[in-house]
Parts: sequence; structure tokens; C-alpha cells
Amino acid sequence: MKKQHQIVVSIGSNVGNRLENLTQAIHLVHEQVASVVKVSPLYETPAWGFESAAFYNGVVVLHSYKSPQKILAQLLKIEKQMGRVRTQDKGYQARIIDLDIISYDEEQLATDTLQIPHPQLQHRNFVLLPLKDIVPNWVHPVLKKSVAELLATTSDTSVCTKVYQLVSPVESLGLQQYNYIAIEGNIGAGKTTLATKIAEDCNAKLVLERFADNPFLPKFYKDQNRYAFPLEMSFLADRYQQLTDDLAQFDLFKDFIVADYHIFKSLIFAKVTLQEDEFRLYKTMFDIIHRETAKPDLYIYLYQNTERLLANIKKRGRSYEQEIPAEYLEKINRGYLDYIKTQTDLNVLVIDVSDLDFVKRQEDYVFLLARIKEKLG
Repeated sequence: MKKQHQIVVSIGSNVGNRLENLTQAIHLVHEQVASVVKVSPLYETPAWGFESAAFYNGVVVLHSYKSPQKILAQLLKIEKQMGRVRTQDKGYQARIIDLDIISYDEEQLATDTLQIPHPQLQHRNFVLLPLKDIVPNWVHPVLKKSVAELLATTSDTSVCTKVYQLVSPVESLGLQQYNYIAIEGNIGAGKTTLATKIAEDCNAKLVLERFADNPFLPKFYKDQNRYAFPLEMSFLADRYQQLTDDLAQFDLFKDFIVADYHIFKSLIFAKVTLQEDEFRLYKTMFDIIHRETAKPDLYIYLYQNTERLLANIKKRGRSYEQEIPAEYLEKINRGYLDYIKTQTDLNVLVIDVSDLDFVKRQEDYVFLLARIKEKLG
């Protein structure tokens, strides 16, 4: 799956309750536009280029799959929602909120409505100082200078005073209190997509199932009776090896681990695909391995109805999945739900995502994060 874009946006206000304005803007951006993963300290700074009350300024880092033009349109919508009226008058004006895109990955863009990177950022301490606080390694894609180098050479002599430290909506989730989160679901439920997005947003180590490397998978979908047992045994061995290795090797630069599977899925799929005598043998092997495998601190199950699963499978276009019957998916769903009912010692969160699109609709992703935070208590 493609990586999310990193967008840096400057925020400012010098009308009314400046702190309240910026706090509201951050939450609106997170809820409507893109995930706000970092928020810089706020600086009180003099009005730049005109006479007016002092500003509170800062910088936020967003993650999103959206284009820069889409991000800009939605930021302007939030400005309007908060009461700012942009005019055609030349020069700067006092404003309740100001949201400007500073950078979008390493891209360079110049249109009538948008220039990336922002053409004036190297001349503004109120952008450079908070930028250095949260993205110290950022390099200007045109000038090829780091933030520290830009600060050392800027012509701006204005004094900026640090006044507040805010916490981003993503950081406030508190997922760092967990060591290991498993996200599960049926074929096409979106577990890999969600696990990847949470890992990128929350600075987690991502563990993805290596299903694409399994040589028995395409054969299984053509002849299930013949290849079911070697398929399930190879999956079990690989899942055990991968989880054992990854959970034993914590990354010092990551806060926790998020995986798009839990080893118990092996038993769920095996029960559906194997003959009765094969399953008995398989379960004997599984029980030995399962006792040695770490349990997740949080187990998230994404439920999707069969119609939506089939649509997702068709959309992602894996040739060997296109003939999966609805009955097979329904058996897998029942297997997961029956398993969950028996797990009294597992911290389980079931979320129905049948009507959600947490890639295209930010509000759906925020809803999922809210459910997770609610589960945290």
C-alpha cells in the first residue's frame, strides 16, 4: 500500500482568544481534513508586515493520501467555517485563523492558487522556529538548506516567544501504553490498510502478514481440497516465525507494534478449509505453537458484511482471489465472531466498518480512532 503524504501547515491567529482559535482549528483539521500527528509549541510573535495585535503561531504535521489542492480547499473551508473572510485587498490583515501549506513531502508546485514550498517561509521566524521544534531534519526542497541553516541566514529579526505546548489529537490517543496491537478481519476487510495508517500516524512498528510469498495460495484457490493442508501449515509456521522475531525485537525508535493479523486466525481459517481428520492434526500443532506466542494487548476485529467484502476483493484485483465464494467469506466471519465470544482473557474491540471508508473519509478514520480511545478507558 502506498505511503501517506506528510504535509506541514502553519497556523496562526491574532483575533479574539488566540489559544482557543488554534486549538479549535487543529481539531477541525484532524476531524475533516487529515490526521494531525504533531503540533509544535505555540509562539507569540509580532504581526509580520503590518501593524496589528500580536499573533500566536505554530506548525502542525499532517498525514494524508489527498492531493495538495484538495488539502488547500479543505483548509480554506475551515477558515471560512471559523469566521475568516478572505478579501481581494492587497496587504496583510488581522485574522481569527490562518492556515497555510508550508510543504508537501519533497514536492515543488507553482499554480495560481498554491505554491509549495511556501515562497516566504525562509523569511519568517514564526514559521521556522516551530518547524525546527517538530521537524528538525526538514530540508527545503528548492534551497537545499535545513531548518537550522534557514534560521541562521534569515533576514527576519522579530522576537518570537514560546508560550504554549499543545498535544496533537493523534498523540492524545495514548496508544503508546500498549506494546502490541493486532488488527484482524476477513479477506478484504481493510485490516492491512488500517494497520498501516495507524503505524504511520502513531510511530509504531508495522508487522504485515507475508501472504503474497506463500506459494500454495494461488494453488489453494484453484484446488482447495488438495492444497488446504499444506497452505494452512505453511501459514502457521510463517506467522509464528514472523511474530516471534518481530515481537522479540522492539525498535528503539518506535513506540509500539501494530500487526495486521493475530496467529489465532490460522485456526479460524483451518477450521473452514480442512477436512475433519486434517483439522485434528492441525489443531494439535497449533495448540503447541499458540502457547508460545505473545498475546496482543488490544485485539481489534473489523467486521464487514459479505457484499462489501466481495466488492473490496474485486477492487484490489488479486487474480487468485476473484473466485472466492460468498459462502466461504461468511464461514470465516462466523469463525472469527465465535472465536471472539470465547476469549474472556483477551482485550477485544469489534468495529463494524461495513459503511465506513477510512481512507477517503477522514471523519470515518477519526471515528475508528475514537472507538479505540474509548476502549482504552
